[in-house]
Amino acid sequence: MAGANSIRGSRVGSGPMGEAERGEHAPRLTISFWCSNGHESKPSFSQEASEAIPETWDCPRCGLPAGKDKANPPPASKHAPYKTHLAYVKERRTDTDGAALLDEALKSMRKRGIGSGSAK
Repeated sequence: MAGANSIRGSRVGSGPMGEAERGEHAPRLTISFWCSNGHESKPSFSQEASEAIPETWDCPRCGLPAGKDKANPPPASKHAPYKTHLAYVKERRTDTDGAALLDEALKSMRKRGIGSGSAK
């Protein structure tokens, strides 16, 4: 009978997990934050760190900023929309610059025999 001395069904660190073994929790302060969609989140903070409680909290449901005043939640931050590479190029170049670059590239390709319209 191999392993007769092993304790079945247990692992390192297992056992009753109560306040007696882990110690007592630090005194907590629960603050309610509301976002502009009306979601309430209640994070807990240590009472010792009560001066470090933030003014806003990100809503875990919708991601909008949430504040402590239910009647006046903070407005959603203005994020710049996603821009494509072409959008950034258009910011740097005018239409006439773009047309000149296109003509230059086409002339270069035609000199090398690329894009002449015939299939090879």
